[in-house]
Amino acid sequence: MTDTTPTLDLGPQAAVVARLAEGVTDEQLADPTPCPEYAVRNVLAHLAGLAVAFRDAGRKDLGVTTDTRPGSTVPELGPGWREELPKALGEMAEAWRDPAAWTGMTRAGSVDLPGGIAGLVAIDELVIHGWDLARATGRPYAPDPAALQACHDFLAAAADDPGRGEIFGPVVHVGAEAALLDRAVGLSGRQPGWMPRS
Repeated sequence: MTDTTPTLDLGPQAAVVARLAEGVTDEQLADPTPCPEYAVRNVLAHLAGLAVAFRDAGRKDLGVTTDTRPGSTVPELGPGWREELPKALGEMAEAWRDPAAWTGMTRAGSVDLPGGIAGLVAIDELVIHGWDLARATGRPYAPDPAALQACHDFLAAAADDPGRGEIFGPVVHVGAEAALLDRAVGLSGRQPGWMPRS
């Protein structure tokens, strides 16, 4: 990725995730998700944390929020999440509308990254965890097409990276004829056919 890489508006996908989160009931917070260690409340907490972290990464406002390693603890949901999560998602999207966010270096998850790569990681997080949330709560899922394509391409490029095991599970091969979303989900190490009681 170079500094001439086109930017992508994270806003439409952030809005998809915010709508999914809004529909989660209190009774669903303890339900299982495609992430084995995470209940619905933990996925929501992770989304809230990553939205803040990538907001600050986009702004190049580096510090505590960009230095926390993902997976170091299971995130827990705070009491104000219904207001805080959509606000953070909106601020994250706004930060990445600045072309400067996609250039130079930044930091996220305690890792120094080129801005363009960090932007793609943010997109991947929104698309895949949006799927996690939709699947866990039985909601239909239609990610932003541009974000889905960018997510798939990012994951496909990392499929043979020997270091991918630190972030993703083993690739689940679904076949070239499968829907783009299923292929992206498989590349992330998830089973596209996962159901809450599967």
